[in-house]
Amino acid sequence: MPGARGWPGPGGGEIGHLDPPTMWRATTVQACGLWPFAAGSGSPMTGVPLGQHIGTGATVCGDPISWFTRARYISNPSLFMLGMPGLGKSTLVNRMLIGLAATGVVPLVLGDLKPDYADTVRALGGQVISIGRGVGGINILDPGAMGSAAARLGGSAGQALAAETHGRVLNMVAALISVVRSRPMDDHEQSVLTAALHHLRERTPKGRAPLLPDLLAVLQEGPDRVRAVTLDRGDDARYRTAVDPLHRSLLGILDGPLGDTFASPTSTRIDPAAPAVCIDISRIGESDTQLTAAAMLAAWSDGLGTVAAAHALADAGLAPRRWYFTVLDELWRPLRAASGIVDRIDALTRLNRSLGLGDAKITHTLKDAEALGSESDRAKARGFVERAGMVICAGLPRTEMEELGRVVGLSEREIDLVSSWSSPPGWAVTGGHDEPPGRGRFLIKVGGRPGIPIKVAITDTERNLHNTNSRWAAGDRAASTRYIPGQAT
Repeated sequence: MPGARGWPGPGGGEIGHLDPPTMWRATTVQACGLWPFAAGSGSPMTGVPLGQHIGTGATVCGDPISWFTRARYISNPSLFMLGMPGLGKSTLVNRMLIGLAATGVVPLVLGDLKPDYADTVRALGGQVISIGRGVGGINILDPGAMGSAAARLGGSAGQALAAETHGRVLNMVAALISVVRSRPMDDHEQSVLTAALHHLRERTPKGRAPLLPDLLAVLQEGPDRVRAVTLDRGDDARYRTAVDPLHRSLLGILDGPLGDTFASPTSTRIDPAAPAVCIDISRIGESDTQLTAAAMLAAWSDGLGTVAAAHALADAGLAPRRWYFTVLDELWRPLRAASGIVDRIDALTRLNRSLGLGDAKITHTLKDAEALGSESDRAKARGFVERAGMVICAGLPRTEMEELGRVVGLSEREIDLVSSWSSPPGWAVTGGHDEPPGRGRFLIKVGGRPGIPIKVAITDTERNLHNTNSRWAAGDRAASTRYIPGQAT
């Protein structure tokens, strides 16, 4: 009888080494006659290469823009990502930025808190703008790229863009006041603010952007246009009663913790021709919640306004058509800043033009929405998830996965899988650094389709560009130095 390697003895054909069989990859149409149980992995191959399918090992590609424009998998070019800290959410989004930039899409990171994306944008040859006390600021009354585009367009198209610019400025000022008050503005105050902004825009010389102190001067002066919406009926006391709360809030912005950042001219404007843009707000302290939320809202307004201006010029044939991919990371920070901020975020994102703009909103859990003050705010925040074309989950506890399953439709097996990724690493007995079991693992959900579980393996270049633990490097070296009493250190 022959052995495992053939017949022994001379001429028996026994070999000392058995070559492994050659592996081939084919479609089910090509291989169905060779293997009756062949089945496709169902892994999409359109878009940025993200990682490997955990079950089949097949390559999985995808991003909101490619799945919307080319594959037609989704009807809305948006992504909502949830997951516990430290599992690789921003690493995956960084990969999408790099891949999309290679296809001509312009990444816009509107409010980088750590920063997670600044080095990637620099490596892409893009523009990094720093915002913070003593570093740089944004004039929220500056029409920016939208104002320049409206003047360049002229005619009805220019008027329409100017009206959109006014709406964006109004929403940004109202959002800033909501942050300072920790509650929404009253309806009549918005009417007063609208009239004051119109008056200010008409009397400001061309080529100069108004500032918040100029808006205060309008309220103090009380022109007829503003007085008319207060129903003062010629009584100055009635006018002061109507505008004083708004006046005090604006004074609180100028004289409070936000004044240095938003009361001066914009330090650096976004370059519409840049291949990538990152607004870095990492200089703001994490405990400074008001300034952080206000800076994020201002960055979103400025960035999305630049996108709207670029599309308006492209529609008129005055600029090349460009697609954009915006990243709104750490969404929970502005949501918790004040009641009514959800409305402002929704208004800022809905005022942009849908054509040519994809977005990624990133937060930790759905409980970030549940922590909001009113049921209407919670419902609107949950709507961010419901309207997303793609939902990507990193590791989350089971209770939160069950809550998410009621929104996006998760099977019991998918809930079990993602919940297992939220476990902490094991106790390392050798002094090594064990990674959490869920790091780099994600579940991609699109509508009612089965989820696609993937494993992301980053390259050395990505690892060098994106290291969220870089500030702990010195601590590692210090910890490795053994302290000996009496010895100099």
